[in-house]
Amino acid sequence: MEQETAGNHIEHLHDESYERGYDPRNLNRTTMIQTTGRTAESLNGLWRFTIDPYDTGLRMGWHDPGQHGVAAPWDYDPDGGEGIPVPSCWNMHRPEYLHYEGSAWYARRFAYRAAPPGERVFLRIGAANYDAKVFLNHAFLGNHRGGSTPFCLELTGGLRVENLLQICVNDARTLDRVPMRNTDWFNYGGIYRDIGLFRLPASFIRDFKVQLVPDGTYGRIKFEMAVDGPASDGEARVEIPELQIAAWMRIEGGRGELTVAARPERWSPDTPRLYSVSAAYGGDRVEERVGFRQIGTAGTDILLNGKRIFLRGVCVHEDDAQCGKVSDEADIRRRFAHAKELGCNFLRLAHYPHTELAASIADEVGLMLWEEIPVYWAIDFTNQSTYADAENQLLELIKRDQNRVSVIIWSVGNENADSDARLSFMSRLAAKAKQEDPGRLVCAACLVNKAKLRIEDRLAAYLDVIGLNEYYGWYDPNYEELVQIGRNSHPDKPIIISETGADALAGHHGSRDELFTEEYMAEVYHKQLAILSQLDYVQGLTPWILYDFRSPRRQNRYQQGFNRKGLIALDKRTKKAAFQVLQEFYRAKAAEERG
Repeated sequence: MEQETAGNHIEHLHDESYERGYDPRNLNRTTMIQTTGRTAESLNGLWRFTIDPYDTGLRMGWHDPGQHGVAAPWDYDPDGGEGIPVPSCWNMHRPEYLHYEGSAWYARRFAYRAAPPGERVFLRIGAANYDAKVFLNHAFLGNHRGGSTPFCLELTGGLRVENLLQICVNDARTLDRVPMRNTDWFNYGGIYRDIGLFRLPASFIRDFKVQLVPDGTYGRIKFEMAVDGPASDGEARVEIPELQIAAWMRIEGGRGELTVAARPERWSPDTPRLYSVSAAYGGDRVEERVGFRQIGTAGTDILLNGKRIFLRGVCVHEDDAQCGKVSDEADIRRRFAHAKELGCNFLRLAHYPHTELAASIADEVGLMLWEEIPVYWAIDFTNQSTYADAENQLLELIKRDQNRVSVIIWSVGNENADSDARLSFMSRLAAKAKQEDPGRLVCAACLVNKAKLRIEDRLAAYLDVIGLNEYYGWYDPNYEELVQIGRNSHPDKPIIISETGADALAGHHGSRDELFTEEYMAEVYHKQLAILSQLDYVQGLTPWILYDFRSPRRQNRYQQGFNRKGLIALDKRTKKAAFQVLQEFYRAKAAEERG
């Protein structure tokens, strides 16, 4: 049969294994490079865009028109299609694309003029949801899975004077992905974060990490470096001028580390002190703005720099009525300004890695962050390929934000039923996070045992902090159960109420007993806060959520495709009555800490 079909260019019509060979997943944490403090040659802007609902491009090889003996594909033109801005979500580009899920092809031509001998060129894509396959000058280079973390690949050997870059992005919801099919947020597709080229010398700094040693002395700073290239042995120079640090680090076999004595001013929400840090190796140099602090726990307390702190937070999504999942600096600063106005010192970035710009700005303005990966609801916990995907997303997130002092918690998942397979899957993730970054806390958003009315989850044994999602007053009407949970539970670790709240349509008023009114929502907050403030093991709170956001599963007359639990309406301006309720509670909590 193979002999009969050889050379038959219509076999693509029948072949359902067409993706075989296009899924090596070779673009992952191992190919990431240090880009903070480097100058990118931006490839943002207008790209040519073609939707591909039947995956004709992979079946026929749109990237390589000569393979079927014709000069160009019959049904595709890389210079045709329509113009679409990158970064953006294709769902917001046209009304008819709003609910499109599947593959789409991006194409752009760019010129390249080689500079110094030995120059290496890397492409970095901040995020593309979900699977991205990259082709340069008709050659397949690899693919990346995971919709919210960055990936890099080297282009050096394949570059010409004039180049064609094609990226096939697929956002289909499938059973083996992370997340799976069912979520409570919108599945935006496309290349929705920055894309650019980085020119580096033959030997360069691939990874650079700097942190306060988490030993309670606050007197030592550790530097770690990985280099790539032929010069794998040598000396690197690290400097923090404001701390009078200028030292040489020995690099052997491409790696080095150095610990120096220092007494930096500690970073906190009240004093978000940052220092300029640089590293140089051979002809390469990177710079960071880094803060130093220690986060830990003691019993049921959370300690920042050795002092007990209550995490006054709120959950936030990356979602905008006009821009979809794209977040720029203005949007992030507005988000953080509202959080500060609410009285927050902490944010839960739900339910996936947000743009790296968020953590950078949080460093500057003084907001602590919970960052998480989308091991959300139903996941194929028995599938080793799914686990590998989840672990890779976790390690890409950690590697991306390891120098962001605002990040105090890595979360490995949200609201998963406690099963043996789930325990194995998520406990491995928790252990991996601790192994990779012992200086931060590890958490997951867990569920109450409704049968026993207890905080009880086997995963808790592997966590530093237990996140707890509960919606008493909304999905669970009986507040007495929340009181009983407090009586029945004696956790030996801090609890963060990682979700609670109620829906209200902004401007819809009525009695405090009428669902979807601002009054009902405010009453839920009043009762929740009265109960939770009596539970001494509750050391943080991140109600659901700061802004209303798009969610196709929410379809009643008040929701109409949006989750309306936001303290602020979809316009990101109109505050609901519950905003003031939480604001007053947080102001009182802050006064307690100061007093």
